[in-house]
Amino acid sequence: VWLEIEDIPTPLALPFGFFPNKKGRASGILIPSYGESTNRGFFLENGGYYFGISDYFDLAVRGDIYSRGSWALKTQSNYKKRYKYDGNLSLSFARNIFGERNTPDYSKNSDFFVKWYHAQDPKARPNSRFSANVQAGTSNYNTYNPSSAQDYLSSNYSSSISYSTTIANLFNFTANLNQSQNRQTHAFDITMPELSLSSNRIYPFRQKGKTRKILKALDNITVSYAMNSRNSLHTADTSLAEDFNWDKFNNGIKHSVPVSMPLKLFKVVTMNNSFTFNERWYFSTIEKHWSAPDTAEIIDTVRGFSAAHDFAVSSAFTTKMYTFLSFKRGPVSAFRHVLTPSVTFSFRPDFAEQNWGYYKYYFMPGDLTPTRYSIYEQGIFGGPAAGKQSMASFALGNNLEMKVRSKKDTVSGFKKIALIDNLTLNASYNAAADSLRWSMINLSGRTRVFKGLDVRYAAVFNPYVRDTSGRTINTFEWDANHRLFKQENGVWGASLNYQLNNETFHKKGYKPDSLTLNHFVPTWSLQLSYTLQYSQDFTDNSEEPGKVIQTLSFSGDIRLTPNWKLSMMSGYDFVNHDFSYTSVNIHRELHCWEIIFNWIPAGPRKSYNMTIRVKSSILQDLKLEKKTDWRDRY
Repeated sequence: VWLEIEDIPTPLALPFGFFPNKKGRASGILIPSYGESTNRGFFLENGGYYFGISDYFDLAVRGDIYSRGSWALKTQSNYKKRYKYDGNLSLSFARNIFGERNTPDYSKNSDFFVKWYHAQDPKARPNSRFSANVQAGTSNYNTYNPSSAQDYLSSNYSSSISYSTTIANLFNFTANLNQSQNRQTHAFDITMPELSLSSNRIYPFRQKGKTRKILKALDNITVSYAMNSRNSLHTADTSLAEDFNWDKFNNGIKHSVPVSMPLKLFKVVTMNNSFTFNERWYFSTIEKHWSAPDTAEIIDTVRGFSAAHDFAVSSAFTTKMYTFLSFKRGPVSAFRHVLTPSVTFSFRPDFAEQNWGYYKYYFMPGDLTPTRYSIYEQGIFGGPAAGKQSMASFALGNNLEMKVRSKKDTVSGFKKIALIDNLTLNASYNAAADSLRWSMINLSGRTRVFKGLDVRYAAVFNPYVRDTSGRTINTFEWDANHRLFKQENGVWGASLNYQLNNETFHKKGYKPDSLTLNHFVPTWSLQLSYTLQYSQDFTDNSEEPGKVIQTLSFSGDIRLTPNWKLSMMSGYDFVNHDFSYTSVNIHRELHCWEIIFNWIPAGPRKSYNMTIRVKSSILQDLKLEKKTDWRDRY
């Protein structure tokens, strides 16, 4: 029987209920869905009441109830004020009971979850902005009460509440409250608050009205200021109530004043001289000593204000070198190689010297050499670094392009192909070090083979020899083994992201004929994502094979007829030989009605759900459902 909603008078009286059909704000009952769960019994889910309070906000109160004692209460409110702000807030609490009382399988869990989204209209206050995106709750809430598949699959929650403003068109101020947690490890991190104040670049020696042509070296000197204040706590969500006090928080304030003077040498070399001063303020430090009876290292917290500063100077030189190779004949027109060498010289004093007072010593039993430690090593911004540094850093970047003749390009007749997007080699030499003055040599690169296929590679090489215990000693590989270096590790990776549809295989400029236009043509789309990574560690002498990661994920849909649509998503792990989260959906149009079928064939959420409902939003609660509870693992 077809029900034309537009033809039904107001109100609509049906044998199964009363549905007011009026325009504007309205309140009413939210009809629950029903079913049976093997573990929790018969249930009614998502039933409640909707309050159309005003034009600015509403409230929906829903609840779940199970015949074996489980229940849940969920509230959601949407609010909006035009040209000002909009957002939504949801609070949920659930009591999940599984198994029979006094049996080994019996369990009772109390979980909650909070979601809050708030966005400010940019026109409301152009110089300041307030926003919030909060997702927080107990780790097991989305295990037993997820509102979507994405909620169930997500293992990390994060929240952010921020306020930012501009002061006198010179300073930028930001206040943040951040939180993150992991459902699997139960790790919980919160920062409340984090305050940042930064200035724009200031040219102290530049006069107003000067043009670039008459600028001198001193006119290019820039000074800026940045302050960051942070108060953070790292704990487990299971012990948050016990650890949530001021003594457990790690806090501090850091000030930075960078000074820069860029120069141009010989019109081809860019030189940048910089001086950076850092100041850290802490409200506690640490003191270490060795406890003889306990034979353990004891760390005491010393309360009180303490300040530490450090500084460093550097000069960086960089340029670009181009090489061209042209061909008059053949498909390849030219090669272009861009070489980007850079050298950086930097100096930093040894802040571990006793006159600075940032480092202390203690003796371990039986050890004639004192153990050095930083009194700021547990500080949230760390402390001044130990060891004098007089370093030269080298980097060499490479880009290689090929230009081929192409008939498709009607403008220039050529097409550029990137053979190497970025191949970089870097290393450093510390002249102030007592030994091991050369650093590891790092090689990294990436390239795009063709559209959608990216290749990445990286390797680390050691110019020094490792002893039998795996410790690097001050002997060059050349002196011991007559080679420049030995590879420590290597990583190769490839990722393919590709999208196909029914127009992919049509020739360019294809136009459907009149017969195709007058008849329905099935449409389809397919998204593929393939990842392959191989890594090998060469630091030990074992002959263990490298580690391989290989996954394929895919999703797509096909519309067989104007009324039938099939969609699915899945993936496969070739290393663990297992499918990832798989979902199959079937949708059938029935004029004013529709049938929706969802099937999860395997995994922890193995279930199916079939719904027949009216499409009109006025009668959205007029539906019939048949489903299995995924928690039963049917």
